[in-house]
Formats: sequence, structure tokens, C-alpha cells
Amino acid sequence: MSLQETLSAQSPPLRMDDDGVVRVAGTRVTLDTLVGAYESGATPEEIVQAYDSLSLADVHAVISHYLRHRAEVEEYLSCRREITAQVRERNAKRFPQQDVRRRLLARRKGNG
Repeated sequence: MSLQETLSAQSPPLRMDDDGVVRVAGTRVTLDTLVGAYESGATPEEIVQAYDSLSLADVHAVISHYLRHRAEVEEYLSCRREITAQVRERNAKRFPQQDVRRRLLARRKGNG
């Protein structure tokens, strides 16, 4: 393959799963995770070390996509944060955290 052939634009290695979550293609790593690590100051090399299913080239490509399309990615991430907050709220109602220690200790005494 010549250099000329490699200069054509490529899509970023991102895929949306059935649940609407954007992941780095071929991995379980979410766009949220990768962008969060980058925004927290992690270098692409550090991100690859933390998530060994990622390739350095893919991390650079995703960061490049993020930097070129920041508004769209930030909108997606904002929606994801809202969904996460809603799920946490529902879970907190279903599984109240008050007196968790007391309940666990009582359970331990009952079983032990």
C-alpha cells in the first residue's frame, strides 16, 4: 500500500453497541472511559497500559476524533452522565443504603 493510499480518511475505531454505548471497536472500553482518562491527564501510552485491550493507534485515533468533534462527543457524554445518574437514583430507591453495616452484621450473626 502506498502512502497516497493511506492518506484517505478513516473512521474512528468506535462502535455503538445495542444499548447505545459507544465503545472502542473490538473492546469493552467505552468512549466515556477513554475520554475521561485523557481529560484527567493520562497520556495515550498510559491509557494503553491501563486498558491492555486497546492499541496505541486506536487511542490516538479516538482522541483525535474527540478533539475534532468535541461538541458532539461532549453532548453524548452529558447524556450518558444523565442516564448514569438516573440508574443510580433508581438503584438507591430499590436498595437503600441506610443501616447497611447493621444489616450485614446481623446477617453474619444469624449465619455464624
